[in-house]
Amino acid sequence: MKKINFAIVGCGRVAPRHADSIIKIKGAELVAVCDNKRERADKFGRIYKAKIYYSLAELLKDSSIDVVNVCTPSGLHAKMTVMAAKAGKHVICEKPMALKLKDAKKMIDVCMEKKVRLCIVLQNRYNLAMRKFKGVVDSGRLGKLNLASVCVRWFRPDSYYQDDWHGREKTDGGAVMNQSIHHLDALIWLMGMPKSVFAYKGTLGHKIEVEDACVAVFKYKSGAMAVFEGSTIIYPENIEGSVALFGDKGSIKVGGTALNKIMLWKVKGQLDKEKDFLSLQKKNPESVYGFSHKDVIKDMVEAIKEGRQPNTGQKDGYRCLQLVLAVYESAKKNKEVLI
Repeated sequence: MKKINFAIVGCGRVAPRHADSIIKIKGAELVAVCDNKRERADKFGRIYKAKIYYSLAELLKDSSIDVVNVCTPSGLHAKMTVMAAKAGKHVICEKPMALKLKDAKKMIDVCMEKKVRLCIVLQNRYNLAMRKFKGVVDSGRLGKLNLASVCVRWFRPDSYYQDDWHGREKTDGGAVMNQSIHHLDALIWLMGMPKSVFAYKGTLGHKIEVEDACVAVFKYKSGAMAVFEGSTIIYPENIEGSVALFGDKGSIKVGGTALNKIMLWKVKGQLDKEKDFLSLQKKNPESVYGFSHKDVIKDMVEAIKEGRQPNTGQKDGYRCLQLVLAVYESAKKNKEVLI
């Protein structure tokens, strides 16, 4: 079977993570890049020896392209995904898939109508530590899940917000939508969707339009509860990004820079093996993007060849967005919100 040809739209911070992953995957090839900032597109195209485009509309005329990786500011994800899908291209979209549920639904509807695949980049699910965590939860070895904790104590300097989109309501979202969405996705993946949330948010350390700190409590139909804390004000650096579950037969916590380290492993029948699990994937990734973009993109290649949906698909991205927006609604209305 022929190689799957990829194009990257948006040559900013996360784009090298996509490009470096594509060129390492058997059966994949990076053939084009696109950015409306010509100098940035030219530089990126030269580095990766790819065709260069300055508009998505022009790139989509290229019949050699099979998959478009959307790496643009969050507020453009929905529009560009729809454009690519209408042109018959499969799409890998960085998180969040959209900023509004109606836009996310349109992305899904158009992709289904055009029979193209939509993958949302939720790369931390592929981390070794997270896969071990998921396996234990699914096996029932933690027993009845009673409590969970999601904690994102990160730092972003003022300079981070001084571009043309970060920290702005219409283009980005704040510490929940941008930074904490991966950890909330982990909560959903491991424990399911909560039934309600009560949240508070504030802008405490930056002069931006959106929140840089948020706390929330989630409730589940089972009676279980989860607490959430997410921020970008923890001076002077990222100190924690973690998810923990506590059941009546065990407790597990995964942390690290990008949910890559097992921090706690107290499982009935395995209490003498905790040291073995704590040694897994000790090395931290080079950045908060983590280790696993390659796995996301490789899965898309396999999904296309096998005629199936990607493992981190449209429903996963939609549920993440749904949870984030419920947090925002609760904080705005100062009341519990059903999800």
